[in-house]
Amino acid sequence: MLTRIDHIGIACHDLDATVEFYRATYGFEVFHSEVNEEQGVREAMLKINDTSDGGASYLQLLEPTREDSTVAKWLAKNGEGVHHIAFGTADVDAEAADIKEKGVRVLYEEPRRGSMGSRITFLHPKDCHGVLTELVTSAPVESPEH
Repeated sequence: MLTRIDHIGIACHDLDATVEFYRATYGFEVFHSEVNEEQGVREAMLKINDTSDGGASYLQLLEPTREDSTVAKWLAKNGEGVHHIAFGTADVDAEAADIKEKGVRVLYEEPRRGSMGSRITFLHPKDCHGVLTELVTSAPVESPEH
């Protein structure tokens, strides 16, 4: 069962400038930042609010660290903006299997490591009305990391 909107992923050319825009304009602060070498991105998670299932909702700002990354290719084609939407679930493996049985292509055979130690997979945008969709099982969050 999907329990919340975990995050909205936003692709950007300059992570620091984009973080500053969201801080100055909306008052959002960086809750967590990291470099994900596997996905070729530098990212910042801006916490929007806590959710009733014990999780939270975030904006995830993504800057590519190499030109061959998926986000870099997406930016070259589309420019900055909303890259994907992610839904939270207690069990990404079971949720992905259930959705796959409904005819939606799951992009990773096995979930991968995502932000803040989460487990993730993606659903093909052509099967989701043009929206790249991520499924996320969050790792327990004890305190913010910067």
